[in-house]
Amino acid sequence: MTELEEFRKQKDIFLATDRHSPLTARQRKDFKGLEYFPENLDLRLEVGVEELPEKHTVEMQTSTGSVQSYTRYGTFKFSVDGQEAELTLLSDPHGFFLPFADALAGKATYGAGRYLEPKQLPNGRLLVDFNYAYNPYCAYNELFSCPLTPIENRLKVPIRAGEKLPTGDWLEHKQP
Repeated sequence: MTELEEFRKQKDIFLATDRHSPLTARQRKDFKGLEYFPENLDLRLEVGVEELPEKHTVEMQTSTGSVQSYTRYGTFKFSVDGQEAELTLLSDPHGFFLPFADALAGKATYGAGRYLEPKQLPNGRLLVDFNYAYNPYCAYNELFSCPLTPIENRLKVPIRAGEKLPTGDWLEHKQP
């Protein structure tokens, strides 16, 4: 079993059994596991970030109407199937945060976007592995408050990696 397969297996176990899972008791009873894109090594990226000269705080709207604060840290460019793309990296006291929505949002991926926490590498670059892209908890349970993807991180390219749009009888609410 690969590291990614083990990660996905553990996530499904957490969602199905853990008391901290965002799933309700009824959802956990019917939950059979998340759907994922196959591992895509082309979307495991080591990127250089162009730090913004002035890092300012942005207030991000959440799915429940509140706001959360993040710092705009920098941007990075990458290519997906020959198409150029750019994302803005955010940070908070816990590290880096990368909310994004791709061209498949609302069809094959969660409409409000998915998240990543890029890892700082010893060489000063970041590891952005879209295979670990995940849905926010509000994708499973509307009682959770999740930051909405900013317009600058809504991509015109498809990111066929990570979690897919949650589907199944175990869901208790409609997807946005």
